[in-house]
Amino acid sequence: MTDQPTGLNQRPVAPVDVQMTAQSGTADKLLLHDHILEVEIGAFQQERGHTQRVRFNIVADLKQTAPGAAHDDVDGILSYDVLPEAIEDELAAGRLNLMETLAEGVAARVLAHKQVAQVWLRVEKLDRLSGALGVEIVRAAPLAPVAEAHAVPTMILVDDTVLADPRLVDRLAELAGDAPTVLCVNPVSQELPDFDGLIAPVARRITLLAYEQAAWRLASLDPRFVVVDSRTEMDWALRHDNISVWAPSKIVIDARDNAPSSLTMPVLAAWLARRLEAAEVLWLTTDRETSLDLGQDLPPLRPVPLSSGT
Repeated sequence: MTDQPTGLNQRPVAPVDVQMTAQSGTADKLLLHDHILEVEIGAFQQERGHTQRVRFNIVADLKQTAPGAAHDDVDGILSYDVLPEAIEDELAAGRLNLMETLAEGVAARVLAHKQVAQVWLRVEKLDRLSGALGVEIVRAAPLAPVAEAHAVPTMILVDDTVLADPRLVDRLAELAGDAPTVLCVNPVSQELPDFDGLIAPVARRITLLAYEQAAWRLASLDPRFVVVDSRTEMDWALRHDNISVWAPSKIVIDARDNAPSSLTMPVLAAWLARRLEAAEVLWLTTDRETSLDLGQDLPPLRPVPLSSGT
């Protein structure tokens, strides 16, 4: 057991004893225990203008056993990150007077995930009295759906012919700005193996692995560039405004009937952009032609120069 952090003139807080009684008709649970944040909340005047410690405990009952657990597949489970993120999103929506309103909002955000059957939530103020003061609620699906704001990334396709250019890292950071960004690498200089005699699924895997090698080459240029291969990890990176480098094998293969019609990297980048609701793909290429419209209801690719001044 680790000690809870304390601030100036604040008491240590013992972990809460969370009820773990199984609910009928449910399978697995997601748990968040003793999550303490500094929050400005309260209806009294003395609670305005400064923060106080608030402790959150959540148990979310799932509708069924996570199918991805047996295969160690992160895209087959509901990530436990949804619990702290529900709290963060509700607090970010605006200041609240009531703990009851905060609890209802967090519960609704957790229940917005279709895998959740029921949520138990305890929210407590830790600095008002000698103990903890708060509310505890249990809510079951369905609740009114919560409108979630999905982060739309900046999509950038990078030809591998420019990976050695000393301007590349600064240019990518400039294009990314403070927004979440997904980088894709187009290995135009790399010759793919001879596929004669190979069955289609094998040729497909080899092609995707070549794209993944190119992705790792780009990621090696800067520690801000992190290779991601699952939709779960990508969604997390988007919510935290990170710069992701897409390794496409898993997402493309998992798409099955919704897979892209072509395995060329420009088509894959545009296909991913459509799934992430991006309007276009910026294309860092030495080929200075006009933007490329791929059709198939895919976002266009718009070439951009390596230097912002050209």
